[in-house]
Amino acid sequence: MSKVKICGLSRAEDIEAVNAALPDYAGFVFAESRRHVDERTAAKLRGDLDSRIGAVGVFVNEDIEKVTRLFEKGIIDIAQLHGDEDEDYIRTLKESCGCRVIKTVSMENIMPDIPKGPDYLLFDTLSAERGGTGRTFDWHIIKGFDKKPYFLAGGLNAANVREAIGLLSPYCVDVSGGVETYGVKDAAKIKEFVNIVRRAD
Repeated sequence: MSKVKICGLSRAEDIEAVNAALPDYAGFVFAESRRHVDERTAAKLRGDLDSRIGAVGVFVNEDIEKVTRLFEKGIIDIAQLHGDEDEDYIRTLKESCGCRVIKTVSMENIMPDIPKGPDYLLFDTLSAERGGTGRTFDWHIIKGFDKKPYFLAGGLNAANVREAIGLLSPYCVDVSGGVETYGVKDAAKIKEFVNIVRRAD
C-alpha cells in the first residue's frame, strides 16, 4: 500500500486537518514559497502534529547546519532536497545529523540521472519553481522503476491518484495543491485524498 504525504502545511488549521486524516507524512516548506514556514512556526506546528505522522522538511540549497538544527530539535524527521544538492552534500548532511534524505528528481520527457546517496527519491514535474506546479509528468517514464523507494509528486489529486498508484505502486504519493481550495489547505480534500489512497490496491 502506498503511503501518503500532505505537503505545504503552514497553519494551525492544516495541522488539525492532517491529524484528523492521519497521512503518513506531513511536509513543512522552509524554501522560498507561498507555503513557506520559518523555524518558529514549524516548531509550533510540529508540536501540535500527531506523533504518528512523520515530519518532512523541504529545502532548496539550504545550509547543512540549519537542516541539522531542525532535525536535532525534533522539528523534522526527514529532509527533502529540491535544489542542486549533490552526492557530497547528501553524504555530509547524513553524517551531520543522521536524518533520512529524500532527493527530488525533476521529470520532463526522459529519465534523468539518478542521484546517489538519498534514502528515497521524489519524482516531480520539472519547473523553474522547483515543484508546486500542479502539473503531472508522463508517469510511464518511471513505470517499473525499482532502484530505490520513491515519492510521486506533481499534479496529484483525488481524481488521478488511484490511477497513479495502479500504474506505478510508488512508496508514497505526495500532494499539496491538489488538496487546496483557493490556495489554502482544505480539510475535506485532505480526508478524501487519504481515504482514496488507503483504499487503492
